Amino acid sequence: MNARERLRATLGHRQPDRVCVDFGGTWISGIHASVVHRLKQRLLGPGAPPTRVHEPYQMLGEVDAGLRAALGVDVVGVWPRTNIFGYEATGWKPFTLFDGTPCLVPGNFNVTPAPDGGWLMYPEGDVAAPASGHMPKDGYFFDAIIRQPPLDESRLDPADNLEEFSLLKEADLAHYRQQVAWLDQDARDSGVVLLAPGTAFGDIALVPAPFLKHPKGIRDISEWYMATAERPDYVQAVFERQCEYALKNLETLIGLFGDRVQVVVTTGTDFGTQGGLFISIPAYRKLFQPYHRRLNDFIHEHSNWKTFIHSCGAVAPLIPEFIAAGFDILNPVQCSAAGMDPVQLKRNFGRDLVFWGGCVNTQHTMYETPEAVYREVRERIDIFNRDGGFVCNAVHNIQGNSPVENVLAMFRAIHDSGK
Repeated sequence: MNARERLRATLGHRQPDRVCVDFGGTWISGIHASVVHRLKQRLLGPGAPPTRVHEPYQMLGEVDAGLRAALGVDVVGVWPRTNIFGYEATGWKPFTLFDGTPCLVPGNFNVTPAPDGGWLMYPEGDVAAPASGHMPKDGYFFDAIIRQPPLDESRLDPADNLEEFSLLKEADLAHYRQQVAWLDQDARDSGVVLLAPGTAFGDIALVPAPFLKHPKGIRDISEWYMATAERPDYVQAVFERQCEYALKNLETLIGLFGDRVQVVVTTGTDFGTQGGLFISIPAYRKLFQPYHRRLNDFIHEHSNWKTFIHSCGAVAPLIPEFIAAGFDILNPVQCSAAGMDPVQLKRNFGRDLVFWGGCVNTQHTMYETPEAVYREVRERIDIFNRDGGFVCNAVHNIQGNSPVENVLAMFRAIHDSGK
């Protein structure tokens, strides 16, 4: 099988020739730029192209064609035109990370020193605007800065939380046309996942709007979570209008990409913690499921794309609800969380869901020994890849301080599993 055929078989719950692999296809299945640089040095040599930080919020490094070939990665991603800070991945310039890693960053990646010695990042790269992101000194990724003005309860308007949602602009359409040409020329045999813009309802990474210079509405993380309980009508009004834009944009994207795309990521909203659910099942059914169902039904009716939900944590009690909402794929499969035993997940839900992730615990195992990493990856592939339905990826992104020997042990285990 080539990579595209391998992903197709996996999505159809058929046993592929070897496990399908994704690293770098999405913003929740990536590798930090520091690790990408070290992998390139080890596998491609000192003459390898410099690593590009194509997702600056989490400082993810681009897994380019050369590294994909060296690692045996099957999936490529179609990303939106602008990133979470509101600028494009263009105009590359040299930069050095706190740990000394040399890399390239987009031209509008403009940071200034923070009081703690870290870095401040700005929406659209405009240093005249209030900073919207902060990386602590010697840190590896940015945190959003809350810039919510004082709330006037009598004047709350859902339109203020809709500023970032609109129909695709001509610049966006031109970007996606370029992506179509790239897929046709350079990625015909690859598995393809599209990161849909504007479809994630209540994604807490997006609520503070690091991409807006002066965000309005409820933008404080705590206030937003409280609003889901105290102001459900407000939240639903936001979701309703957001859904209208999302459906129209999905129609446009389906028309542009057709069967080139196999998977679409529609949401990264987290519904679980390490120890349990972040939301009650009735609350999910009322606030989120109707909109998830509308998007998933539309996608399934108008394309062959499979729909992908990302939710961290102990979400096993919600998995039947995700299936009822029409999702085909669950990520990141946080097996260390309560009730997320891999054998039980595969047994109970493996006929209905593709598991995308879960091959290694990036909180703990990735910092142990290469042997421990190798053993866990082999065990997870044996469990999840039986009869297909598994895309091999870690539990969320590979972090910047992960030992490169352990990362290489992970890929060695992936390769050995196919022998």
